[in-house]
Amino acid sequence: MINQLSWKVGGQQGEGIESTGEIFSIALNRLGYYLYGYRHFSSRIKGGHTNNKVRVSTYQVRSISDDLDILVAFDQETIDLNYQELHDGGIIIADAKFDPLKPEDTNASLYSIPFTSLATELGTSLMKNMIAVGSTCAVLNIDTELFREVVQEIFGRKGQSVVDRNMEAIKAGFDAMREALSGQTGIMELAKADGQKRLFMIGNDAIALGALSAGVRFMAAYPITPASEIMEYLIKKLPAVGGSVIQTEDEIAAVTMCIGANYAGVRALTASAGPGLSLKMEAIGLSGITETPLVIIDTQRGGPSTGLPTKQEQSDLMAMLYGTHGEIPKIVMAPSTVQEAFYDTAEAFNLAEEYQCPVIMLTDLQLSLGKQTVEPLDLSQVEIRRGKLFSDELPEIENKEYFKRYEVTEDGVSPRVIPGMKHGIHHVTGVEHEETGKPSESPANRKAQMDKRLRKIKNIRFNTPVYKNTPHEEADLLLVGFNSTRGAIEEAQERLEADGFKVNHAHIRLIHPFPAEELLPLVQSAKKVVVVENNATGQLANILKMNVGYAQKVHNHLKYDGNPFLPHEIHSACKELF
Repeated sequence: MINQLSWKVGGQQGEGIESTGEIFSIALNRLGYYLYGYRHFSSRIKGGHTNNKVRVSTYQVRSISDDLDILVAFDQETIDLNYQELHDGGIIIADAKFDPLKPEDTNASLYSIPFTSLATELGTSLMKNMIAVGSTCAVLNIDTELFREVVQEIFGRKGQSVVDRNMEAIKAGFDAMREALSGQTGIMELAKADGQKRLFMIGNDAIALGALSAGVRFMAAYPITPASEIMEYLIKKLPAVGGSVIQTEDEIAAVTMCIGANYAGVRALTASAGPGLSLKMEAIGLSGITETPLVIIDTQRGGPSTGLPTKQEQSDLMAMLYGTHGEIPKIVMAPSTVQEAFYDTAEAFNLAEEYQCPVIMLTDLQLSLGKQTVEPLDLSQVEIRRGKLFSDELPEIENKEYFKRYEVTEDGVSPRVIPGMKHGIHHVTGVEHEETGKPSESPANRKAQMDKRLRKIKNIRFNTPVYKNTPHEEADLLLVGFNSTRGAIEEAQERLEADGFKVNHAHIRLIHPFPAEELLPLVQSAKKVVVVENNATGQLANILKMNVGYAQKVHNHLKYDGNPFLPHEIHSACKELF
């Protein structure tokens, strides 16, 4: 028996590759296994190679695996592009329809199973993905009836006959694979899972659920990969709680609508990727100078311009910190797991209102669309804090003066009201203004307002600005990353420790204001620092050098080919430094 399995299904986009992986993964999740899935797909609706790689384990995993146990192929291209991941003893299960050929330089076994013809005999070739699932069940010795509940949920609305035919297809695939194995099953049987019920979700769904839990009642957005699932989730859920979603004509409309909603007292968000964030920059500045709360989700992808819209990258970092003209307070967060994405999203709205500034939550494509096992979420951990927003009646102002919406305060945060509150009238403008909001070009006022705005985030309260796994007071190596690189770094850390190195790991979850005080002692006590990131210029490493120093210790490990890091890549690169 094995404690871990790596399984991949591939073919042409539009022929059921995603649903094959979904059905396989959901069933194993319900058995209590931990899973981590990552989709490779083209930036078109139909056609082009796509695959779904799923890691199944009896323990928590947070990255895709280095190698591959089983490759399910719907075409020869899948074999040609992915076979090198197969380890000795791995197997290829391929549709006999395309007369599959095994490359000469692999020791994997090839089994040709008539996916398409068996599915056609059962009524439609579309069920070939179910034949493939059944074939996998034979290899793993999984009872096909365990898939009935999942099949019922997915196809039940189409009628019981459709459910029954799909179950027949899974059984037919099982039987065909068992025959190909000469009656043997379970040649890669998984150790039994713990049977615990856990969630299995992508980061975008966790973000949407976190926003809903935080009291969001409005979203405005324009569809863009890899952010669209956030909007799609909330389109279904927000109306049930009296909220709404507007698909706008462009990104500028989306962000300005959200500024308006937040000004009116409604928690609102928008979500996009790099190209959309470029369009939002001027409005982010408006949020900053008017001190209107604003939450933006940036799901990073390959750039620049349209770039690689369906591939992994982490190259928006500098743009999110410094993209706006002028200087405004802003908060930039970066969750590293799906679970953190849920809680951090909820907290983003609290921070936006408490500090009255834009909050940008960075994710990346791997975190946004990668599906992983999540422990049950604790809604009791979600609280709603609205900062200095007046909820009671305001006292009458002497001499009928305007309300001091931008009052200069010691902590930099001014009192806030929503439109229509008696005695709360004030002026709002994107030009510099004095305490009541009336435009002012006075040098003294300008300095007072700038200082007020900028000092309010100097002492920001954030629960875990840096996730740390730091067992050593003095380390040979400190590994640093952000967003989805956490899982690959964790595994590389384990391997380096097994090699005899003392390794600490710091994963940065609050990018701005930068947690220099937390990172400084870790950098000081390490012989070398390796910053792992999916971009070409070492953006996080440069930010670390600017804020912490010790540039001579800092080494880059970069990957910007559109693919996420594998644990062995980080492990090998670090060993080369010694």
